[in-house]
Amino acid sequence: MTPLSTVALVVGLASLVSGHGFLKSITVDGKNYLAWQVGQDNYVNPPPVRYARQLANNGPVPDFTTNDITCGAGGNIPAQGIIELKAGDKVTFNWDQWGSSHSGPVFTYLAKCANNDCKTFKGDTGNVWVKIEQLSYNPQGHPPWASDLLREQGAKWSVTIPPKLAPGEYLLRHEILGLHVAGTRMGAQFYPSCTQIRVTQGGTTQLPAGLALPGAYKPEDPGILAELWRIQQGQTQYVAPGGPVWSEAAPNANRAGP
Repeated sequence: MTPLSTVALVVGLASLVSGHGFLKSITVDGKNYLAWQVGQDNYVNPPPVRYARQLANNGPVPDFTTNDITCGAGGNIPAQGIIELKAGDKVTFNWDQWGSSHSGPVFTYLAKCANNDCKTFKGDTGNVWVKIEQLSYNPQGHPPWASDLLREQGAKWSVTIPPKLAPGEYLLRHEILGLHVAGTRMGAQFYPSCTQIRVTQGGTTQLPAGLALPGAYKPEDPGILAELWRIQQGQTQYVAPGGPVWSEAAPNANRAGP
C-alpha cells in the first residue's frame, strides 16, 4: 500500500468514529461472509470479494426518495460474491455497531433478480421488493423498539428465508429506520443494505408483486414522519412503512410481535 493510500485509509477509518452503523458481515449455516467494509474496501486494489453491495459510508441515505434508498448510498454496484443457501435457512446480519439513540423499526425485503442474474440487476425500478420480515414497536417488549433489540443482541439481526421460496438468485435487502429526528420532514434515517443470495434448494413459490424502492417511502407517511416521544407516551400508534409482511414469510426469528 502506498503512503497516500495509507493516509486515505486512516482518514476513512477516522470518519467512522462518530458514525452510526453499517452491515459488516452475513452469517449462514455457521459460515461468515463479509459485506462491503466501509472506510477500508474503497482503498483496496483489486477490490476484494464481498457479498453485500458497496456503501459510501456508515450514515443514512441522504435522500430516501432517490435511488439511494434501494441498496444504500454507494452506487448500487453489484457485489462480486453471492451466498448460496436453501429456502428455510436462517440468515444473520452482523452490524459493526448500533447506537442506543437511533430507535426505530427493522425490515427485510426480497427481490428476484431479473434473468436470474444479480450481477446485472439493481432493483431500482418496478414493484420488485417483497417484505419478508418486520419488527417495529411493541410497548410491552423489552426493549420496545426493534433497533434497540438489535443492539441488545450484539448488533445482530436474523431472518429466515421463506421455506417454500423457489430456487434462484435474489437480493436480500436488510434495513434499519432511525426515527430519532423523524419529527422533521425528511428527518427519518434509513440504513439499507443489499446482500446477494442464490437459493439452491426450495419450493415452487414465486415472489408476488411488491413495492418500488424508490417510490414506496413518502416523506409524509405516518411511519416516516413520526415523533418518538408521542409514540412512546401512547399518544399515537406507530405503523411502519412498506406495507405488511408477505403471507408466505417465515415467523420472525428475533421476537414475536408487531
